[in-house]
Order: sequence, then C-alpha cells, then structure tokens
Amino acid sequence: MFARKGLLTLLALGLGAVQVAGDNRLQGIYALAKRQVPNHANAFSFALVDGEADTFVVSDTHNGVHVECTTVSACARGLYAYLTQRGGVDIWWTGSRLSQLPARLPKVGEQIKGQAIVPYRYHFNTVTFDYTSAFWDFEQWELELDWLALRGVNLPLAWVGYEYILIETFREAGLDDDDIADFLSGPAFQAWNRFGNIQGSWGGELPMQWVNDQFALQKRIVQRMVDLGMTPVLPSFTGFVPRALSKLYPNASIVTGSQWSGFPAAYTNDSFLEPFDPLFSTLQTSFISKQQAAYGANVSHIYTLDQYNENDPYSGDPDYLRNISAGTFASLRAADPDAVWLMQGWLFFASEAFWTDERISAYLGGVPGNDSMIVLDLFSEAAPQWNRTQSYYGKQWVWCELHDFGGNMGFEGNLEALTQDPITALHSPGSSMKGIGLTMEGQEGNEMLYDIVLDQAWSPTPLNISTYVNSWTTRRYPVKPLPKAALEAWTTLAQTVYNNKDPNTQATIKGIYELAPSLTGLTNRTGHHPTAIPYNTDSSVISALKLLLQAKAQHPSLALVPEFAYDVVDVARQVLSNRFVDLYVTLVDAYTSPSSTPSAVSAAGQPLLALLADLDALLYTNEHFLLSTWIADARKWARGAHAYGAYLEYNARNQITLWGPDGEIDDYASKAWAGLVGTYYKARWAAFVEYLAQTKRTGDAYNATVLAGTLLEIGKKWDNGTWGTGPGEWWGVRGDTWEMAEKVLKVWA
Repeated sequence: MFARKGLLTLLALGLGAVQVAGDNRLQGIYALAKRQVPNHANAFSFALVDGEADTFVVSDTHNGVHVECTTVSACARGLYAYLTQRGGVDIWWTGSRLSQLPARLPKVGEQIKGQAIVPYRYHFNTVTFDYTSAFWDFEQWELELDWLALRGVNLPLAWVGYEYILIETFREAGLDDDDIADFLSGPAFQAWNRFGNIQGSWGGELPMQWVNDQFALQKRIVQRMVDLGMTPVLPSFTGFVPRALSKLYPNASIVTGSQWSGFPAAYTNDSFLEPFDPLFSTLQTSFISKQQAAYGANVSHIYTLDQYNENDPYSGDPDYLRNISAGTFASLRAADPDAVWLMQGWLFFASEAFWTDERISAYLGGVPGNDSMIVLDLFSEAAPQWNRTQSYYGKQWVWCELHDFGGNMGFEGNLEALTQDPITALHSPGSSMKGIGLTMEGQEGNEMLYDIVLDQAWSPTPLNISTYVNSWTTRRYPVKPLPKAALEAWTTLAQTVYNNKDPNTQATIKGIYELAPSLTGLTNRTGHHPTAIPYNTDSSVISALKLLLQAKAQHPSLALVPEFAYDVVDVARQVLSNRFVDLYVTLVDAYTSPSSTPSAVSAAGQPLLALLADLDALLYTNEHFLLSTWIADARKWARGAHAYGAYLEYNARNQITLWGPDGEIDDYASKAWAGLVGTYYKARWAAFVEYLAQTKRTGDAYNATVLAGTLLEIGKKWDNGTWGTGPGEWWGVRGDTWEMAEKVLKVWA
C-alpha cells in the first residue's frame, strides 16, 4: 500500500502545505484522541510515512494500537476505523460515544487498511453556516470538526467571521461605516449577503460585537481544522459591494444584480463590481492579505467564490462570461500565486435555462488550467450537472449530496444512488471527478444518508447497503445483545423511506403542517421542496416505530442510549407528520362539501390541532428537537445585553418562519421543533380552521389574499416575541418520550 511516492500528489492538489510543515504535525491527532477516548488516549500511536495519498494501516503493538498513515487526515480516518470496526463505538451529531470503548481495548487482529478513492472529501454548503451553525459556539464546532476529521473529511468550508475582514477591506477602499452597515445582513442571513442575493438587514444593523466575536471564533475554527489535517476553504472577495462604492469610484464598472425571491429593492439588487475592472483585483489583494495575516499565509490556498448563485450575469454573451471568470481568477492569483478557485455548481441547475452548455464552457474556460478550479456538483444525487458539462469541461469537481433544503427534517433518501452513483461518475469516460462530499443546506436528521457518503469515499466499490445498515445500527445502539427488532426497524426504513426511486421527490420531505395553511397547493408537491410522500406510512415509519419500542421492551437499557431516544422521537415525528396530511384532506373535503356547515368544518379541524398538540409534546421530550435551544444559542452571544439579545432572537425566529421582512420565502427553513409547532404552526392552523368556519357562517367566499394577510400578521407578531414569556414557551425538555411514542401509536397510527 505504501509505495514510496512521498507527498507530491497532495502537494500538487494544494492539500499538503499544512500537513508537511513542522515536526508536530500529528499533535492535533493526539489531541483528538485525548478528547474523544480520554481513558485510552495513551494506548494509541500514530506515524506519518511516505506512500500513496490518504492511506492508513492500523495494527496491534505490544501496548496498544498503532496507526500508520500518509496524511494527517488519513491518521484520523484510521483511528475512526479502529474505533468503529473493533471498538463498536461512534460519534454522532447528537454527541460522541467514542469514550464508551471497552475498558480493555479490543485487539486489532488482522490489520485494518484503508485508502481514499478521491483526494478531496468535502463538507458544507455556504448556507449551512446560517441554517444550522449560525449561532454555534466553539464547543459545538469542536464536536462538528471531530466528527468531520474522523470520517476523513479534509476540505471543509470555513465562512465564519468573513464580515470582519470584508469590513476592513471596504474601509481601506474609503467607504465609511454607515455605507458598509447598509450593505451587511443579519446573523441568520449572512450566507445570502455573501452570495449577493440580499443586502441590508431588516431586523436592524449588524452589530460590530457580532462581527468581532465571529472573527475570534473563526481563528479557533481555522486552527482546529489545520490541526486535524484539513485544508479550510477560505473566503475571498466576491465582487458584491455596498451601493456607495459607485459614488466613491464613479468610473468603476459596477452593475446592479437581479432581484432575488421577491425581496423589495432595498434588500436585493446587489451591486456587483465586475472582475475585469482593476479595482476588483485591488480589493481582492486587500482582502486576502488581511486574511493571511489573520490566519496564516499557508493555511490554505483554496478559496470559495460564488458570483451567480440564483442571480443571472449582467450579460449572457460567452465572451463576457469568459472575461468575468478570467478576471476573477487573475485577481486570486495576484493575491496568492497558488490560489485555487472553488465554486458551488448550483447555478447550473437552478438557472439551467440561462446556463447553456456554451455559456458554462465559456465561464469555466476563462480559468486557465484544470487544476486551478474545483467545482462542487452540488446536487449530484438527484440533479447532476457533471454529465451534461462533459465533466465540467475538465475542471476538477466534487460529487456532492445536497438532499436537505433549509434544514428541513422529513425522512427521505436513496441509499442506492448514494453508493453507486459516485463510483459510476468517478469511472466515467474522461472523468475529472476529484472528490466526494456533503453540501446539505441544513444538518438536521437523516444522519445515515450523510455517513454513508463519507464512508463511500473510502471504498472503491459501492458499499453493501444491508451490511452497512446493520453495522451502523449496531454502533448507534451499543447494547448487548442488541434486539433483532432494532435491526429490523432500520432495515425497514432502509428498504422503504431510504429507497426512494421517485425522481420527483429526491429531497427531504416537508411536513405540510409547517406550511402556511391553504385550501390548495400543499399536498403532493414535487421538486426539491416536496411534500408528496413516496412510501406507504403503515409499512414504513409506523412499522419501524413499533419495532423500536419492541426492542426497548426486550432490552430496557436502550432507553438510556441518547441516539435511540432521538430516533424514537424522530420516527414518531414522521408518523404524525404523515398523518396530518390525511386529516388535512378530511378538513378540505368537509369545507368543500355542498352540505358543509360551520360546525362540521370546526369539527373536522379539531383533529389537526390535537395532532399538533401531541407533536409538540412529543418533541419537547428530547433536547435535540427544541426551538428554545436555537433561541438560547442565539441569545448567548449577547452576553446579557437586552437589546442585542432581542435582535439576535428576532433573527433566529424570522429565518425559520417568514424568512424576510414580509414573508418573502416563508417556511423555507421550517423545522419540526417543540415550541415552534405549539406556538406558531398550531396558531396558524387554528386561525385557518376559524377562517373556514367563519366563511360558512357569513356566506363569504374563500379569499386567499385575506387569509394570507392574517397569517402574515401572526408571523410578524411571533417573530417579534421573546421566548419564555407566553403560554407553551418552555426552556428545556419536559414530558416522557416513551409515553408520547406509545400515545402516537395508540391514537394516530
């Protein structure tokens, strides 16, 4: 395995700078072992050797376990291979259980060998930094980064703290703080400001305390990424600028971008400094030099830069597009001679009508050399673009699973596509695929679907799904003997919910109770925000819930396993979400019936409200399904300052509800969270039922505009609330998971 090739391959790919620097390059891995397996940390040893890129061998020593590897990332993956394959423990989004290794370390026995099939293992979507990690502190980031490192990720996106350096760059260019403040967006919406979709903040100006705190946090994140053998993908100057820059530089080539998602002009139509203008390169050099001074000159040479995410270019002329990308890349290389441009390929799917093959070829062709750019094929599992672009015309690209939009939490997946399609793409004729990664918008649920993709990056053949599911379940519920019913529950889910071949519903399924109530348009939606349920509820999630509770009855200690409790709540949540659809159809039928009466409509609406009350009570029993956690995470950054705390809470509330000052993309980032269900969704549905009954009483026609106005007012009032001051607004968990799960089966199954 370790043919003596040195680290030249990694260096050529831009991933070796950190790993070969200094004599202490494994300190981060030893620190990882101390954090995750403190009682056994001294039993693990690591050694870097020359050899093929990203390989490891794990073997026994006379006093412990030895991991030999060619990169720091491979060392982390080798440690993970031992912990999971021999130790039977794992690390999850809900927490690490790696410290539950047996007191006597299991022997390795036959050596464990591994090799990555691609040089890049990528993680993060730009918008994940708002939909999931907007308010994370370093403790939360630490768990995330350990999870990534152990699974072999070596190329994570690192957006936190971007605004600090951007502000300094704009100040150096001569802009005053008021002009800059008018441009920047709130903490829960910064991703779309970075994309050039929005500008300004409808909840109040972005405070410098936030900017400074996030910059300090980013320093710790970047250093930890480096310590763990990762190359952070760092921000760069994208070209989006405050409107005032055109007054300061009247001869600069600045154009106005397109409107985004119905936002009023005050908050969109961002100004874009065209990259062939010399000022673009000046600002790029200013930005990158400041970033290098902050984090280190050789931390990374890979830069994220997206200019046309859901905004079309000023011109579709191929020469114009070629000049845009050529100028952009030239600015990166002027600032960093080793720069590599990484971009999300979402634009080629989302604006497919604009991005013809000719225009894509021109835009990518403006960047000289194929190793100078990395394209994230963002939605590979459902809408790949690599195959229509001749493997991105030779540019390096990464096969990515998107799947989750807005942090939605409904069950859905296609395990077969996730294991087979990356291998097919890698070996397709003329393939320039160099990576496998995750680009979900939100990191919420369906965890197996993401684990399997990162594991596939270390297997040259498609993983066996049934074997994988059994091994994954056994690690997730580490009780012995694990009841067969627990394995059967996940086999059932794998064969139904996670075996979705319907091309029209390849994304997390949104519960319709999370949407603004309406007589039409809620059910059977397709696309990447589907509500259609592509499986039979009775033979999938209800069956799985029964099996999980059966397993608990057979082995009561399962109740003490955090991931088991989480999964029971999650499966029961999905049961209720699906059953809500049936009740909604009954309500609509009652309303549209020729013999409909106000009392009949009210009666048909009561079961919906009762179900939402039970859903809220169910979710309250688990710490990972709480709105109060999201709000508390936001408010903690205020450190007790009342006005700042209210500002942060408004941002947190608005993102998951109205998403804009007037509900421009309302419910996009909806969540199945206790408190949100009980105080917001239920309130909207109660108003809807009352409105329907009222029209029957008065004889007025159903008026969708009037209803929408009522719902918008409910949203605005809710967004301006303070958690803990109203009925049903509790902090922390309450109730009993097992009682509620049994009630779900008894009442709603």
